[in-house]
Amino acid sequence: MDSAAAEKSPAGSPSMTALLEQALDVAKRFGRGDLAQRLDSARTRVQDPRMRIVVVGPLKQGKSQFVNSLLNLTVCSVGDDETTAIPTVVQNAETASAELVLADPGADPIRVPLPLDELNGITPASPRAEGREVLRVEVNVPSPLLADGLVLVDTPGVGGAGNPHAASTLGLIPASDAVFVLSDASQEFTEPELGFIRQVTSLCPSVACLISKTDLYPHWREIVEADRGHLARAGLDVPLIPISSVLRSHALRLQDEELNTESGFVDLYAFLRERVVARAEANTRRAVSLDVSSAAEHLTLGIGSELAALRDPAKGVAAVAELQKAKAAAEELHKKTSLWQQTLGDGIADLAADIDHDLRDRLRRVTREAEETVDEGDPGKDWDALGQWLEQEFATAIGDNFVWAHDRALWLAEVVAQHFAETGAVELPHLDVANVDGVLEPVASLADLEAGRIGITQKVLVGMRGSYGGVLMFGLITTMMGMALVNPISIGAGVLLGTKAYREDKESRILKRRAEAKAAIRRFADDASFQVGKESKDRLRSIQRLLRDHFSAIAEQALRSINDSLRGAQEAANLESTERTRRIAQLEKDLHVASELKQQAAQLVAGDAGAVTA
Repeated sequence: MDSAAAEKSPAGSPSMTALLEQALDVAKRFGRGDLAQRLDSARTRVQDPRMRIVVVGPLKQGKSQFVNSLLNLTVCSVGDDETTAIPTVVQNAETASAELVLADPGADPIRVPLPLDELNGITPASPRAEGREVLRVEVNVPSPLLADGLVLVDTPGVGGAGNPHAASTLGLIPASDAVFVLSDASQEFTEPELGFIRQVTSLCPSVACLISKTDLYPHWREIVEADRGHLARAGLDVPLIPISSVLRSHALRLQDEELNTESGFVDLYAFLRERVVARAEANTRRAVSLDVSSAAEHLTLGIGSELAALRDPAKGVAAVAELQKAKAAAEELHKKTSLWQQTLGDGIADLAADIDHDLRDRLRRVTREAEETVDEGDPGKDWDALGQWLEQEFATAIGDNFVWAHDRALWLAEVVAQHFAETGAVELPHLDVANVDGVLEPVASLADLEAGRIGITQKVLVGMRGSYGGVLMFGLITTMMGMALVNPISIGAGVLLGTKAYREDKESRILKRRAEAKAAIRRFADDASFQVGKESKDRLRSIQRLLRDHFSAIAEQALRSINDSLRGAQEAANLESTERTRRIAQLEKDLHVASELKQQAAQLVAGDAGAVTA
């Protein structure tokens, strides 16, 4: 059943591997270790095409049960009282094992073996962590599906009271190949869920919404149609796949194909095959084509310059002059004072300021709206609901800020790449700086607030304190009129003043709670801004280093190619006639090999444009 649905990805096809090995041999023969290293890295990616699929969604939507049913294995915590508290990475291995990955500041993460029978219920406070921060759980299991290159990541639920995981979950998505967003069939998409789906689709091109637990809700078809309408109105082109993990488990146990089709997992495998595996293959082909074409162009530059100098010395002199100019430009690209370095440095500085301002602006708007809500009533009565709303709004604001920052980082990479336009097609680096080791620290929950409810005894005491002065004052006045100290007039005055005192006391208590509520909201916003700001700065520093190293390598390759071309053209003038003839024959042969490499690289992506949209 699984083998028919999950085909082996052809990303590691012999044609790409053979082409890379051929290009690698040519690069080594010409002494171009820099190009050989790049091609060897590409070959490694082709031979081990892992695709990471992240499973996300609100709490209690059946994410862990879905992962278990997909693999037909129990690898994630499932139960009414169980919930995933830390990311769980499930990958293929010959023998089953599990590890806790713990943070060790200033060093590589620590890995602690974890017995498989302790997988259920693992929390950040696990005794095996010995007080260290738990980054994730890695589960290695033999599975035909995972053997095809898939890696599943089960994430903590997003949303809900006191839940801090929305921003950290978004941090996993840019580096993923596909994302499954789960929402059960008990109700239609909520506005926060639609906002989260919008954020996810901005970070990953392959997203599917899974409507889970269709076996529990007879009206699930109406829910699916309503959700399709919500997605269409929101302008989100996302596949909607209803599934039942329970039916899937029964189908596997009974080997019932009809029941498996009813579970929705056949449609799910079709999505994996057509939208994930096919896209990954097309992306791999484009990357290999670009790597091989770039290497061939670098080699052609040196071969062509030397060949021109050998065939026609006059043209060789002109070629040397042009190469001298190109060398000056390449040296400028390689220098730290070059224009692209300035663009990168200025871009990162501007981006850091813009991201910080955008985050503060978003949080300030939410804070102001919360304070206006506080001023409209008694915050003590609805504090829990206000806290849930505030945490959800903050999570949405932080997520939107993260998505915007990611888009701006991609834009900056494109701007820097424009400085290398003369060197040919430039591959943009994959900004994989959002791994599971660098998730956002949880923000402290909103502080508690006095509910404002007082008992009948306290109410009576407040009223009596206020009425005492009225009874005594009006009682003394009426005694001059020959009446008793306690009389209807003094009692009435006491009741009026006691009521007034109770209302004033109530109002003062409300004003006090409002002030305390606003202070708690501002502290919460300050904590969120502080922690998210730190994470954003760390991410930008990683992006700057990644872009710097990537484009420095490109600049170095261009300079190396021009230097080799210049040396070859200059040496060509000193060759004897017989040696010149032999060298021309060899160079023509090498030029033909480089040309064939470029043609084969172009053929890799010739049919991809109409098959898969990038």
